[in-house]
Amino acid sequence: MKILVIGGTGGTGRELIRQGLEQGQEVTVLARKPSRVKAEHPRLKVLKGNVLHVSALEEALGGQEAVLCALGHKRFILPTSTLSRGTQNILDVMQRKGVNRFLCITSLGIGDSRFRLGLYYTLFTIPFILFFYFKDKSKQEDLIRKSGLDWTIVRPGQLTNGKKRARYRHGPGLGHYIFTRMISRADVAHFMLRELEKDRYIRSVTGITY
Repeated sequence: MKILVIGGTGGTGRELIRQGLEQGQEVTVLARKPSRVKAEHPRLKVLKGNVLHVSALEEALGGQEAVLCALGHKRFILPTSTLSRGTQNILDVMQRKGVNRFLCITSLGIGDSRFRLGLYYTLFTIPFILFFYFKDKSKQEDLIRKSGLDWTIVRPGQLTNGKKRARYRHGPGLGHYIFTRMISRADVAHFMLRELEKDRYIRSVTGITY
């Protein structure tokens, strides 16, 4: 399958690239700084571009069959719309190009999983550090739901740099009101790539934790 990875220079994005290539996928990465994509492979193509620029997406999405989005940034404190604006651009170009399958990472603690990232996140991290970031993620989810594409929203627990176990829980109702549930970036990538094959959560939201 020909897949486009958005956010390929982040921890989960790097795992999507690595594991996708291991599985035999043809992987294209759109990155603002292509030099930060360290992988090299005959089936890997790295394009310079920004999701806020439609022309870059037009080039990157040509001939693709699916988009795996691990878009993120570290500008947490101030109001932001990078995730929602970038995602809207991706969705618009996908519709024009006839690319229908879209998987996107957001987070537990959003929408009907509110408060399920544990007390530490609910009482401190989200309201005081990630408030604007999570607000933008919520808008991002709303845009995806309205897109009409075959989308899947993946809400992980707290991300770690642990190894791939290939054993985890997924589905609605995950997380915990008191304790913060974890999941490695490697296992989030594993789940997303398997979901491309299995299509268990078409037009639906799933949590993923250990």
